[in-house]
Amino acid sequence: MRTAFIEELIAVAERDERVWLVCGDLGYSVLEAFSERFPQRYLNAGVAEQNMTGIAAGLALTGKVVFTYSIANFPIMRCLEQIRNDVCYHKLDVKVVAVGGGLAYGSHGYTHHAVEDLAIMSAMPNMTVVAPGDPVEARAATAALVATPGPAYLRLGKAGEATWHKEDIDFRLGRAIQMQNGHDLTIFSTGGVLGIAVEAARRLEVAGCSTRLLSMPSLVPLDLEAIAKAARETMAIITIEEHGIGGLGTMTAEVLVSIRAALPFHPLRLGRDPIRLSGSQEQLRSAQGLSVEAILTVAKRMLNSELPTHSPHGSVI
Repeated sequence: MRTAFIEELIAVAERDERVWLVCGDLGYSVLEAFSERFPQRYLNAGVAEQNMTGIAAGLALTGKVVFTYSIANFPIMRCLEQIRNDVCYHKLDVKVVAVGGGLAYGSHGYTHHAVEDLAIMSAMPNMTVVAPGDPVEARAATAALVATPGPAYLRLGKAGEATWHKEDIDFRLGRAIQMQNGHDLTIFSTGGVLGIAVEAARRLEVAGCSTRLLSMPSLVPLDLEAIAKAARETMAIITIEEHGIGGLGTMTAEVLVSIRAALPFHPLRLGRDPIRLSGSQEQLRSAQGLSVEAILTVAKRMLNSELPTHSPHGSVI
């Protein structure tokens, strides 16, 4: 995703000289393409995220559209006061980019696990929050945020994510992207777990469960109508995210309560307690119950289904 982001940012910057990039002394092998092409619009603020955000706010006050870039929690947690008071309060055009959302830096431990970021940034005033599910969504989100005035948070994966959209998408802030239609179960996915949701939907279809799958890269604004429509037209809803409470699951639950929807709902997400293990992203996801098998188990229970538990070839359906 980060490669798709920087390529799109360069393309946008070619057309819009307001676009700047400020980094926190990292991104090497990724950001050079921008810094070499636009040396007068690129700054390395050093390992000083508060300063990075303050610089971005100052540039935005002069009419620039500024992207700040760092890994996992660093562009958020270390400088939340500056984001809240300098950027959000003044509705400035600062777009905070975090690479390695969720458990992407799993081997680095809890300090590098971005697992509360969506909840925190969604609570900030005037903030747009986007978590793309693949490189196609990342490109589209980057262009959309440049065109949208005000503060924004863009949560990216790390590198090497698969592309799940095989065709161009109609990306709009506040709109879900329907990848598959169905009438039994709806799965909403946000961020880098989209591949898990895609595979789960495929297996459910094979097992006879008509499954609606929607990617929800835009969390603020949220597609309220897509959730309400799923509640009207399908029998159960599952959300999946590489995040704890306060993210997509919490937001969906609030919508369902507000419209008094009476249907089974289950959020698949990380637990509240810090993850005290180190390991690969795949290992930590599995340990936290973010897996294809978890979706299938929950779907079977929610629908009171007689879906088979194994395929004819022996793999779990």
